[in-house]
Amino acid sequence: MVEFLCGLDAAVAVVGGKWKPLILWALSVEPRRTGELRRELPGVSEKVLTQQLRELERDGVVHREVHQQVPPKVVYRLTGKGAALDRALRPLGEWGEEHMDAIRDIRA
Repeated sequence: MVEFLCGLDAAVAVVGGKWKPLILWALSVEPRRTGELRRELPGVSEKVLTQQLRELERDGVVHREVHQQVPPKVVYRLTGKGAALDRALRPLGEWGEEHMDAIRDIRA
């Protein structure tokens, strides 16, 4: 059994890493196929994207829907829990927007 120190610890365990918050952001706009997500998130490899999606699905944040057709069509969408997590992350994104230039300058 996994033990968390606090709620923040549990939340970071779900969205930790570079790509998961960006996947949530992309899916908050509309459901997407894997290829659409790859185009939306330049720099993510197919392997990493698939791994991150599987982890988000495991944690109940993303739902994977397979349409039985040829070729198979897979669509990812946020669950209710995922939408709530996206709403919780919005203030963090707003903080980033507000301070993006300063962060870029410091890191340059």
